[in-house]
Amino acid sequence: MLDFNALIEFSRNNCIGICAFLVPANILTTLLTIVLTVLNRPMGQVLMSIGFACTFAGIMMLHVYTWFMIGVVMPPTYILLSLAITCLLTNLLVIVWRRNSLQLFSFDK
Repeated sequence: MLDFNALIEFSRNNCIGICAFLVPANILTTLLTIVLTVLNRPMGQVLMSIGFACTFAGIMMLHVYTWFMIGVVMPPTYILLSLAITCLLTNLLVIVWRRNSLQLFSFDK
């Protein structure tokens, strides 16, 4: 069985390493999603990039919430949380924009 207390302690004890991986991963995967959308790549490739980006953003949000659980309220926690939320919203907007743009350019009228 998964011990959440150990997982939470691991998250807090290895904060520097986790953030050193998750911050660039969030930025790069969200940028990849935007680039794939601008280049009009197939929706499967865009959705795969969105899946990775949302996974990294979700993990970062959970990591920040472990700090909120013990009462750490500092600018870095809010900065990391806002980065994760921004990445999630950007990827959500790419899905919405892509679906609407596909409908706009549909010639099956």
